[in-house]
Amino acid sequence: MEGQTVAGHKKKARAETRTIVFVDESGISQKPHRVRTWAPKGQTPVLQHHFNWDNLAAIAGITLWNFYFRMYPGAIRAEQVVDFLGHLLRHLPGKLLIVWDGLPAHRSKLVKAFLAEQKGRVWLERLPAYAPELNPVEYVWGYWKKHELPNFCPKDYFQLSAHARRALSRMRKRKTLITAFWKQSELF
Repeated sequence: MEGQTVAGHKKKARAETRTIVFVDESGISQKPHRVRTWAPKGQTPVLQHHFNWDNLAAIAGITLWNFYFRMYPGAIRAEQVVDFLGHLLRHLPGKLLIVWDGLPAHRSKLVKAFLAEQKGRVWLERLPAYAPELNPVEYVWGYWKKHELPNFCPKDYFQLSAHARRALSRMRKRKTLITAFWKQSELF
């Protein structure tokens, strides 16, 4: 997405009084996201985890002032996208301009039918392929995994889910963090 295109979306959103919401998905598993850590001198830190193939998917939407998220077991499919869009519509009044990537679930018949029912309240724009730096939600995921969940070794799926939700909830309360995600994406 070139600078002119981004400016065009901003102008359209402003002219139609739409709230711009960037949306993206991510996933985590019980296998810990390893980062550099401290240990006593001469001792290598050891992470003991209960590896399981169960994974947790998250979908989030970020506006200039807040971000909204939902978590689901497994992967994000069309049903979860519709559920999340409904969640956004309940929390954000007025018209929305959703900017997201080309995930097949975004283009599904179920999502298209849901959007048709909204009668123009939601307008969609796609990000270009291979341009995660343009989506501020990518920075939410990066911070979440690198600063909120590093080296976390959950005992089971439920502990992973609870810890991940609490981490995202803490992040939502830090308005300077949300502003930083926008500034990093070069769209602010």
